[in-house]
Amino acid sequence: MKKLFTIATLIACLALMTSTVFAESAVTRIKDIAKIQGVRNNQLIGYGLVVGLPGTGDSDKIKQTINSTVSMLKSFGITVDNLNWKAKNVAAVMVTATLPPFVREGDTIDVVVGTMGDASSVQGGVLLQTPLLAANGDVYAVAQGSVSTGGFVAGQGNNRAQKNFPTAGNIPNGAIVERTLEDDLGRNGQLSLSLASADFTTASRITNAINAAYGNIAHAANPGRIDINIPGYYRANIVQFVASIEELPVVPDTVAKVVVNERTGTIVMGGNVSVDECAITQGGLSIKIQREENVSQPGPYSYGTSMIVRNEKMDAREEMSSSVVIPATTSVSDVIGALNAVGATPRDCISILQAMKAAGAIHAVLEII
Repeated sequence: MKKLFTIATLIACLALMTSTVFAESAVTRIKDIAKIQGVRNNQLIGYGLVVGLPGTGDSDKIKQTINSTVSMLKSFGITVDNLNWKAKNVAAVMVTATLPPFVREGDTIDVVVGTMGDASSVQGGVLLQTPLLAANGDVYAVAQGSVSTGGFVAGQGNNRAQKNFPTAGNIPNGAIVERTLEDDLGRNGQLSLSLASADFTTASRITNAINAAYGNIAHAANPGRIDINIPGYYRANIVQFVASIEELPVVPDTVAKVVVNERTGTIVMGGNVSVDECAITQGGLSIKIQREENVSQPGPYSYGTSMIVRNEKMDAREEMSSSVVIPATTSVSDVIGALNAVGATPRDCISILQAMKAAGAIHAVLEII
């Protein structure tokens, strides 16, 4: 009786609501939801050799390591017979790095090293000079230095201990930038903003915020890009102009979405999710089967044998379902609160939300992860 009174009270409170409750969107900076086009990282990659390994390098089965070592030694005027090469202190590796924007010649960047063959560890090794290429095939940096793995391998066979992944490591500040990308920032007196999430409303609000501060200089080319004409008095100081634009406040808009994680029973929803009037019934059928085994003994002097008798008993019970009527003025948070009041579990809530979406009662994108 107390449970029914709680449900009735909750439904009455929901019915008195006259408008949908929306969570106010937070005011944020343009810097946090958009970036200047052209200001981006570039990936670099190279092939090199790590030497000085204590017998943990590639075996003689890895031919590319042997051929690479022999070719390197030939460049120093040393001739080696690759058929008799059995050194285990060399490992062939791939070297990767990220070239940040606006770096200049002589700056250093971090590199990551990973083995290609059957080397068990590159701990304590030294990467030999390795050119790092961009996607266009040009060399933008050169890497070299001692490899730090943050892990180790000790022992052999079954008596072997390993920590982390010693077949990959990094070299802090291990590459020197030899070539920089052209800085196109502000060329022809124009800039473009790229939105992190393309949205018509957000693009319009950003455009209005910029025009309100600097005049009619911004135009939304599409939901993901805003073109800006740099004012004449800022042509000589583009950095200050970009910094002032990034600090402008704006209220971003988002698509109504409900995200459900079935593995953990987590439900996350936006504040602008609306719900139509619907009726929800939660309950189920419980079936319990019990099996017992007894021994049947024959009567005296009957020449019978003992038999095992299996007795099965089934009990079917339909639980009392709980019904909730949700008015059209509620939000998803109110729906979850009402379901919790009638004893629905998180997984019940997830199933009900899916059914409500299928029925068209929830006006939002339902994403299951």
